[in-house]
Amino acid sequence: MLALEGIRIIELVHLPPGELCTMILGDLGADIIKVEPLPQSGGRGAGLFGGKEAETLNNTQRTNPLNRNKKSVRLNLKSEEGRKIFYRLTENADVVVEGFRPGAVKRMGVDYERLSKINPRLIYCSLSGYGQDGPYSQNPGHDINYISMAGALNLIGWPGQPPAIPLNLLGDFAGASLNGALGIMAGIIARQHTGKGQMVDISYTDSVVTIMTWFLQMHLDAGLTFPRGEWALAGGYPYYKTYTTKDGKLISLGCMEKWFWENFCNAVGREDLTSYSFNAAHFISGPVDPKWKEVEDAVSAIFLTRTRDEWFDYLIAHDVPVGKVYSLDEVITDPQLLHRRMLLEFDHPTLGKVRQPGISIKLSGTPGQVRSLAPYPGEHTEEILKSLGYTDVELESLRKADTIG
Repeated sequence: MLALEGIRIIELVHLPPGELCTMILGDLGADIIKVEPLPQSGGRGAGLFGGKEAETLNNTQRTNPLNRNKKSVRLNLKSEEGRKIFYRLTENADVVVEGFRPGAVKRMGVDYERLSKINPRLIYCSLSGYGQDGPYSQNPGHDINYISMAGALNLIGWPGQPPAIPLNLLGDFAGASLNGALGIMAGIIARQHTGKGQMVDISYTDSVVTIMTWFLQMHLDAGLTFPRGEWALAGGYPYYKTYTTKDGKLISLGCMEKWFWENFCNAVGREDLTSYSFNAAHFISGPVDPKWKEVEDAVSAIFLTRTRDEWFDYLIAHDVPVGKVYSLDEVITDPQLLHRRMLLEFDHPTLGKVRQPGISIKLSGTPGQVRSLAPYPGEHTEEILKSLGYTDVELESLRKADTIG
């Protein structure tokens, strides 16, 4: 048995954050039907890739882990018949997830108000940049904009330089994807008590503010601003920083606790540096005493005497928090991640061996499972519509009318 076995989710999203949200639930057993537009429909994201990039993208879609454990239906929701099919899908669904700008689903006739009348037990999750209401609700945006507005971007990087953009990890994936999955689960649990569904309104920006809770509260309580690249957790002090090693690679040192810093100093034969450890004032400002620069230079010189992997093994043996700054090709061969089954391998019917990231939520009694790889767009249209009662003749008629694909 899987934890979410019997939960049916209709996915109506158009970008990876929404797909990751449902992938997490699918890995835990949810039955997911991915509703995709017909090829000629275009939509947000269309035209982002062309030429060789388009070919590469199409190839990766065939093994895209974000779409594993899903079935794909192609529907034209701009047509009356297409909406009727969607309504029939909704009748027996537990969850609908959509990722359009507020108001778009209402114009398509598949908004919460409409669908909740068809199925009052429906959990309807909307993922949008700024939420369903408020002065910014109609603003366009992407991760860089959301983390800017939530205050996260301004904290990341080095002093005197523009902020370092952390890919689209914070607003998109750590923010909306995970909060979306959590909100859906909360809605399902609440329904067990009330018997009714509800709207789950997830804002990418709100989600980043939640990630920022610790920093924002320290600002509210003590006025702290965390200057970029200067304070303790931003690399401003030598005990919490990355260093270049003899082989030109990087290693991360994370000695926030005094005893860890002492372990490091003892391990490298610099007991004289043990007093230069973390204290609470380092949350407020960067190093002032010029001696800190001497300590950093000394530590930098020490790390240049051995390779990254040599330092890792040596310092771990001395109970020092260090990490190898991996490239992606190193991540997928790390023994800890392999032991934790965070890299899985499957047999694809046409592509042979396929590897994908694993399932991070480890359940002892009902563990997650990858039951199927990503579908081709529209691969299950006929199967699913037949399960709704459509005949071959009706399916052919719907194809000719460009209602399904």
